[in-house]
Amino acid sequence: MSGTVLVTGAAGFIGSHVVRELLEQGFSVRGTVRNPTNAEFLKNLPGAERLEIVQMDLLSSESVIPAVKGCEDVIHCAAALYVGVDDAQTQVVDPSIQGTQNLLGAIDAVGGVNRIVHTSSVAAVRQTHFKSGRVFNYEDWCDDASVDSNAYGYAKAGAEMLARGWVTSKLESEKPRYVSINPCVVFGPVMAERHLEGSMTILDHLMKRKYPFLVKMHVNIVDVRDVAKAHVKALTMGPDGGRYIVYNESLWMPEIAKLLRQQVPERKWAKIVLTKSLTYLLSIFHPQLSFAWVRKNIGTTCSYDVQPAMDDLKMEWLPLDETVVDAVQSAIKAGWR
Repeated sequence: MSGTVLVTGAAGFIGSHVVRELLEQGFSVRGTVRNPTNAEFLKNLPGAERLEIVQMDLLSSESVIPAVKGCEDVIHCAAALYVGVDDAQTQVVDPSIQGTQNLLGAIDAVGGVNRIVHTSSVAAVRQTHFKSGRVFNYEDWCDDASVDSNAYGYAKAGAEMLARGWVTSKLESEKPRYVSINPCVVFGPVMAERHLEGSMTILDHLMKRKYPFLVKMHVNIVDVRDVAKAHVKALTMGPDGGRYIVYNESLWMPEIAKLLRQQVPERKWAKIVLTKSLTYLLSIFHPQLSFAWVRKNIGTTCSYDVQPAMDDLKMEWLPLDETVVDAVQSAIKAGWR
């Protein structure tokens, strides 16, 4: 294998699976983390003798430059989660956009980076307001978001546009290869308890039986192992500038619970499905629900065109029931739930 691959956010849910995939394929990896104690579990991965963990804060440009130095490839997975934040600007938007800016600045400063794969999101693709049943594709952008209306979409679209603009501004001889991977809701085996935040919150609420009822929310799902494969394939496969949505299938929340009742019967799973009007009523008392969220998410569907990922990256998707069950079983077996 050629030079070292830098993976930012290496201790995160997607980042840790990207590290695992790279090590399995024989790459040398430098993984960046804000807190090295959160990355201890990575040392147990097969091939971990080819893994170097370094402390890095994306919002501190002084710590980004030494992390980038000596790496030929960068897989930029680091991101802020939009779960329980108090200040969307400083906790979601700045880490995404300013963090990406600092990474690109470091790549400019040290040189030598040939390929960049950027973890974006379908949040950068899917508009804030859309008609139910819409099928989005790689040409679509979340161009109607703001910090107040859709901070996560605003942050993800902003960071991806920033990176694409940066690449476009380069002379042809100096342009690194740039590809974005845009996952939907990511489920799958967790390697650390903190991976139950973010995308996995949906399954975590079911595991904790935090609420004895289900809402009629439509969930677009992809397996974290497939997401990791897409990132590593994108280093070399497909045209430069590619934008790949990774998405397998969708399930309604009650269907997810039914699947878990069948496949993990030793656990109790919620059965009661709330109507939309009852969900509105609940939102009056529930701190994490709002009228606007209910109106936008309950009973609404959308999906994504993933043909480019299947054609260019030769992606195939793990069975959906395997994704859901492996996700839950990994947390149960570890004793976290």
